[in-house]
Parts: sequence; C-alpha cells; structure tokens
Amino acid sequence: MTNDQLIAATAVFLLAGFIKGVIGLGLPAVGVGLLGLMMAPAHAAALLIVPSAVTNVWQLATGPDFKKLLRRLWPMLGGIIIGSLIGAGWLAGDTGGRARTGLGLVLTLYGIVGLLAWRPNVPPRVEPILGPLVGLATGLVTAATGVFMIPAVPYLQGIGLDREDLIQALGLSFTTSTIVLAADLAGGGAFDRPLILASSLALVPALAGMFAGQWLRNRIAPPVFRRCFFAGLVLLGLQLALR
Repeated sequence: MTNDQLIAATAVFLLAGFIKGVIGLGLPAVGVGLLGLMMAPAHAAALLIVPSAVTNVWQLATGPDFKKLLRRLWPMLGGIIIGSLIGAGWLAGDTGGRARTGLGLVLTLYGIVGLLAWRPNVPPRVEPILGPLVGLATGLVTAATGVFMIPAVPYLQGIGLDREDLIQALGLSFTTSTIVLAADLAGGGAFDRPLILASSLALVPALAGMFAGQWLRNRIAPPVFRRCFFAGLVLLGLQLALR
C-alpha cells in the first residue's frame, strides 16, 4: 500500500467509524465502498475484518439478552454460514471486476431501501421459513461483495424487535458474517499476515471515528444525517457499478 493509499484509507476508516457511531451501522458499507474505488474489493473487505469484528462484538455484547436472540435468529445465522460456504472464493478469486460491479449494485439497493425507509412486516409464523432464506441470500451477497447488509438488515428491522434488541441482533448478524468472510478470504489467500496487521491498525481510526460519532449523536438530527448517508451510498454504489 502506497503512502497516498494509507492516508486515504485512514480517512475512510475515520468516516466509516463516525457514521457507525451516529446511526449504529454503515461501517462495512462505507469502508468497502470507498476503499473499492482505489483497490480490489477483496483487499478492501480484508482491511475491514478487524474493525468490523471488534465494533460488531462490542455492539453485540452491550445488548440485553443474547441467548434469547440466538434462539430466535439461529436459522438466519445458519443460512448466512451456508450461503458463505456456497460462495467461498468468489470475492478473493475475482479478476474481472464483477465483484466491484456487484458491490456497487448492492450499495445502490441498500441506499434506496434506506431512503425509502422501507420496513417489511414479517409475521412470526413465517420466520422459520423466511429466516434461513434471508440468511442464505445474505451469505451469498457477503461472499460476492464483502458487504453483509442486504437482505439481513431489512429483515431484522421487520420482525418486531425493540430498539435495544434490534441493535444487538444487528451485531449478532454482522459478527457471524464477519467471521465467515474472514475465513473465506483467508482460504483464498486474500487475508494474509500483512493484511491482518493492516486491518488491526485500521481499528484505531475506526474506533476514533465511532467515538466521535457517538459523542455527536445527541447533538445533531439523526434522521437528516441518515438521509444524507443513504443518498451518498446510492451515489457511491452507482459510481462503483458504472466504472
């Protein structure tokens, strides 16, 4: 990594951490998306592994009832693992730019869903069927793009969790996706020792940005910030998809 790339990557992690601190999500989407403008998506996803893992475990550990959520969400989590196994090697082995295009399309879709504030209503009776399918799709998207937001986030927002449970559920889903993504990238040679070190160092600006975002959260209007974030995500996704 050149000095210019190092400076740019540090700024990206500060921004991505800041956004996660303000609205509770967005670290992988912003991180992989912006880094994908200057490097291969597999490389970008590998750099996000340690910051994503630490911040997601933190988010998971601060929730009210881990065991209850695990009993409810294990079918979706199992689907994430299976989908990631099916797609193993897709991201690390991409040499034709398909991963960048797919990443752009996923970020664009996620941004549009966020702007529309779409919250599906998922009745409890369909969770045993829909949960594994959502997990499978999320695992496939993660394996192809390094981003694990779609369709897991809309699904979790639609199953009727209160705010604290939702935050913990997102942490549980993201932690599972991060672990299987790290295993996939390591198996494909895209998460070797130098990248592990670089990803560990990236934790510093990511946490600094997150703490700044948490401090600012109660001093700004989060709905306005959220709309600006999703609008920017659409523009970033289109830029990646059309390159």
